[in-house]
Amino acid sequence: MPKYSILLLLLINLIFNISNISKILKIDEVDLSILNRLQNEARISNVALAESVNLSPAPCLRRVRELENKGVISSYTTLLDADKLGWEVSVFIEVRLERQVESDLIDFEKCINSFPEVMECYLMTGSSDYLLRVVGRNLKSLQSFITDKLAAAPNVANLRSSIALKQVKYKTALPIDIK
Repeated sequence: MPKYSILLLLLINLIFNISNISKILKIDEVDLSILNRLQNEARISNVALAESVNLSPAPCLRRVRELENKGVISSYTTLLDADKLGWEVSVFIEVRLERQVESDLIDFEKCINSFPEVMECYLMTGSSDYLLRVVGRNLKSLQSFITDKLAAAPNVANLRSSIALKQVKYKTALPIDIK
């Protein structure tokens, strides 16, 4: 079967699964409203959350706990301003490995997870095996990270980096369709 046919089948399967996710997890419109509100304002009080979704506090808290138990809500976090904390450089790095066997992928991923500068790491299709988003305090620290750490990671064959000049859009909230 051609490579593109397999990718098309995977995409169709993904779309089908997304459209049925609320049926699988038994999530209703109220749950979606709760999720939408929480991902935009995680510190909202339960009373204010309940009021905004037209529930009393006890059932609202029960629904939030159920969403946490199902793994739909995976964590609560605080977003920090990287520039104000001195992390002025953001770079995207494409990584190509020498081999793509599972044991080498696992070794590379373990190594990448040990680097606090790596903010995101994705296993990719196409010409690169991984795409990383890395932060640095300045170009010198970034160069040090690339040459001393990343290039020395297991099985790395090639690195290609692009420095971000400006962040145009950044969000963490998923698009939740509420009918």
